[in-house]
Amino acid sequence: MLGRNELEIAKHLPPDGCTLTEAEEYTRWLATHHYENFRVVSWLLPSRLHQHFYNVYAYCRWADDLGDEVADSKRATEFLNEWDEEVQRAYQGKATHPVLIAVGATARALNIPIEPFRDLLIAFRQDQTVHRYPTWDDVIGYCKYSANPVGRLVLYLMGYGDDERQALSDATCTALQLANFWQDVGRDLEKGRIYIPLDIAASHGVSESDITGRKFSEHYVGLMKDLIARTRKLFAEGAPLAASVAREFRVDVELFTRGGGAVLDAIEAMGYDTLNARPALDRRVQARLLGRAMISRIANSFHFHNDDGQKPGNASLAGRHA
Repeated sequence: MLGRNELEIAKHLPPDGCTLTEAEEYTRWLATHHYENFRVVSWLLPSRLHQHFYNVYAYCRWADDLGDEVADSKRATEFLNEWDEEVQRAYQGKATHPVLIAVGATARALNIPIEPFRDLLIAFRQDQTVHRYPTWDDVIGYCKYSANPVGRLVLYLMGYGDDERQALSDATCTALQLANFWQDVGRDLEKGRIYIPLDIAASHGVSESDITGRKFSEHYVGLMKDLIARTRKLFAEGAPLAASVAREFRVDVELFTRGGGAVLDAIEAMGYDTLNARPALDRRVQARLLGRAMISRIANSFHFHNDDGQKPGNASLAGRHA
């Protein structure tokens, strides 16, 4: 049932129908024992939201592993369909899986709609059958479901549900997903997947067989430079998001953008050969990113009030809470 005996993350999973306390103990364990480029919850995030972030992270992680860590695509699709049914039961107060018990509590407490949770599963189902992307628009269309729902969930956790912030978040999350794709070309090849748009690759003289054969060349360098430039443009489009949220969230939001940019920097620094190596961010880089975000937060705080100590009169996005 739902890969309970097939997934590494299920080792500490409590039994179905457990209490909310047991469910949240598990989501907290999962979120604090798995690290990628950044911690799931930083010490800067308000403590009142930590458990809710753990719950949503656990949902996304389970969906990701059901789609990626189950070897047989047919079984993975069946598990994802079960996961979809279970999230619908969570919104009816009938979930039995521990993660969905926790997610149901978060959704009710913060009034989060079901759509982002279900949208995310569209991408994971797609991964079971679609392994090539002919055009840039095809890849962006995939990101609409693989990345953007996560950003929208984070906004809901922060208390925002307006279209304007969601659009900024979509640009940032799409850019983050793309940066991950360019970083993980080699890893994705091991799973039989290529997320590089084949038409853009061809325009740089790189064929599908060059990619599957891990043929690194100046043509591939030109391809990566093009893809990185497109991705940086999306990061720039989403950059105003950090200034549009409450000050208690700004450093964390800014870290997402800075972190994605750092991944692109790392690709450039290692000579663009993501066919044969994976650039990674060490702790020193992460510390510098946090330091820069903190400095930015402190600097902005000095400009947040006019000389008379009052907030600026402009009713800008940065001054509104949806």
